[in-house]
Amino acid sequence: MRTFLEGLPTPLLLIVATVLEVCGDAVVRMALNDHAGPARGALFLLGAALLFGYGTFVNLTPLEFGRVVGLYIATLFVTWQVVNFAFFRTLPALPTLVGGALIIAGGVVITFWKQA
Repeated sequence: MRTFLEGLPTPLLLIVATVLEVCGDAVVRMALNDHAGPARGALFLLGAALLFGYGTFVNLTPLEFGRVVGLYIATLFVTWQVVNFAFFRTLPALPTLVGGALIIAGGVVITFWKQA
């Protein structure tokens, strides 16, 4: 399995990882707040599977761990806003957008600034 997946481009691996993490978190939140009984248990299991997938995909990237985290956090912010709207119908406020621009800028600096 690793041979096939490690050939995928880093941006694609990060997008898959962020979608899995954010959706996993959203499903766990739904289980905690909106469901009871067997539905709650099923949602917890689904959330756990999605979060496991996130951990797998983010660690398949060829970048060193400290550098991949910068780009991952930037990708995560964008994905989080899209999923937040899709699941909870919430648009980001101006402070979130301004802070998000700083997160994205920081992620780009961490990932692409070549150190001597």
